Amino acid sequence: MKVIDTAIPDVKIIEPTVFGDERGFFFESFHQQKFEEAIGHKVAFVQDNHSRSVKGVLRGLHYQLPPHAQGKLVRCVVGEVFDVAVDIRRSSPSFGRWVGVNLSAENKRQLWIPQGFAHGFLTLTGEAELLYKTTDYWFKELDRSIAWNDITIAIKWPLIDAPQLSANDLGAPLLDNHQELFP
Repeated sequence: MKVIDTAIPDVKIIEPTVFGDERGFFFESFHQQKFEEAIGHKVAFVQDNHSRSVKGVLRGLHYQLPPHAQGKLVRCVVGEVFDVAVDIRRSSPSFGRWVGVNLSAENKRQLWIPQGFAHGFLTLTGEAELLYKTTDYWFKELDRSIAWNDITIAIKWPLIDAPQLSANDLGAPLLDNHQELFP
C-alpha cells in the first residue's frame, strides 16, 4: 500500500498494491493496521455505504455534525469520479481549501477524508459506483450540505455541462452561511 499526501495534510490518497495477471487481479482493499499506520491514529469504521450515480451527477458537499461527525474512506469500484474533500474546521490553516482526486475502478485509489471535512463527487463516466466506510452512523438530523459551487471555496469541477443535483444539494447554503461548522 502506498500513501500519497495531498495539499491538505490530513487528507490522504491510499493506493493499493495490485497483483494481476491474465486471470485478473487481487489486492487488499482494506487492512486496519496498515491504514492506521498510514494516517497516524486509530480509526473504527461502523458503516459501509454503496452509491451509484450516472454521468454528470454531482453529490455534495456533505458533512455530518458532532457528536456524530464522520470520517470516510472512499473508493470507486465502477467507472470514475472526481472526488473532493473541503476543510470545514474553522481553526485549521487550510479552512475552506479543497483537495480533489480522480478515483476509478481502474486506478483503485481510495481517499481518506477525516472528520471536519465536507465531501462531494462528480460522476465522470456513464455510471459510477462508490463504496465508502464511515466512522459513525448516518443521522438525518445532523446531515448538512454546502453549495457545490461556492465561490469562496472555488472547486475546479471538471464539468462539461451543468451537473445533475438533488433538491437538497441544489438548495445548499454557502460555507459562510453555516453556523454549525467544526471548531
